[in-house]
Order: sequence, then C-alpha cells, then structure tokens
Amino acid sequence: MAATGKNTPPLAYVRFGENPLRRIPQLFIGLALYGFSLSVMVRASLGVNPWSVLYEGLENYTPLSFGAISAVLGVLVLLTWIPLKQKPTFGTIANIIVLAFSSDLGLSLIPEDLGLPVRIMLLIGGIVLNGLSIGIYVGARFGPGPRDGLMTGASATSGKSIRLIRTVIEITVLIIGWLLGGSVGVGTVLYALCVGPVTQFCLPWFAYRAVDERRPAAEAAPAVA
Repeated sequence: MAATGKNTPPLAYVRFGENPLRRIPQLFIGLALYGFSLSVMVRASLGVNPWSVLYEGLENYTPLSFGAISAVLGVLVLLTWIPLKQKPTFGTIANIIVLAFSSDLGLSLIPEDLGLPVRIMLLIGGIVLNGLSIGIYVGARFGPGPRDGLMTGASATSGKSIRLIRTVIEITVLIIGWLLGGSVGVGTVLYALCVGPVTQFCLPWFAYRAVDERRPAAEAAPAVA
C-alpha cells in the first residue's frame, strides 16, 4: 500500500523479486508519464528543464531525435557510475529505454506552433505531470535512473551534500544546453521552483512499503528482559 503520511516515505532500493506484479507496472507507468511530460513541456515552447535543454541543444547538431539523445546520454552517464562504484538496477535500464520512447511518442502526438494560451496550459500541465510521474516511478523503488545515480554517487564519493551536487550538475547541464541552442525560458524557472513540491506531495501516495517495513513496531522492537 502507498504511504499516506506527510513525511517522505522510505525510498531505498527494494529487491526485484518483492511484489513485482505491484511494482513493475507502477515503474513503467511512471516512466512513460515522465517521458510524455517532457514532450509536453517541449511543445509548450516556454522553456524546459535543464536536461531537456541539453537534449534540445544536441538535436541541433545530431540527426538523433529528442528521445534517442536522452537514451544515448543516459548510457554515457552510466559510464560515470564506474569510478563512483554505483551499480545499475532494473529501474536504471528501464529509465533509459522507456523515457526515450515515451518522449518521442509525445512529440509525435502533440502539434507544434500552438497558441500562447494553449502553450501556457501545456507548461503548467507538463510540470504537474512531471512531478506526479516522479512520485510514481521513484515510489516503485527499483533504483535510481542514470542521472539520479550520478548525483547520489558523486555525493557519496565527495562527501558533499546531494543538494550541492544536484545544483552543480543541473546548472552545468543547463549552461551547456543553452550554449548549444536549447530553449531556456520562464518554464525552466517555473520547473525548478515547482517540480520538487509537486513530487514531494505525490510521493507518499505511491511509495511502496517493503515487507519488513510493514511490521508493527511492537513486533519489530527487541524483547526487554
């Protein structure tokens, strides 16, 4: 069952074989919605999140699609896990594949050159959907995606906070993408401000609780002589 408390629920990796019929569909639904939300924000044409800025910038210099670029970069980011002693999981590989297909599918379904009112609605809807989808797929607890693993691995290796490492990574990616011609705008700022709160609100509803986390406190506590 999903957690319903206000605090962030446990999100550490849970072994693949535990309740897969419940968790695998959740993982794939969340990743598909995440990829689709990226395409929604791209079609809004009001600025996208930092990694999407980089994908858009690289589209100007390669024949690859937005989704294909995200997959290639995902694999390249995985290579940085080696010195960080990170190990990919089922969720890591699913992240690369599903995001690539779902984002390209969304771009093929949503028309370009829409009016400003529609684009504003797409931007807001895309950010909300993005935060919701993160809550869904992260809540399945199959391990981090390539970019999140880079963040946590770099933090563990360097001893620096995850907040600092994530900020450095996101700013670096944003600058490179902008220099390559990716779209930076009000949507980029709005995403940075809003996606965290939306994700935190959604996570407790979708976070899977492992079997050993469901035991009553009295049962889990050691006996007192």
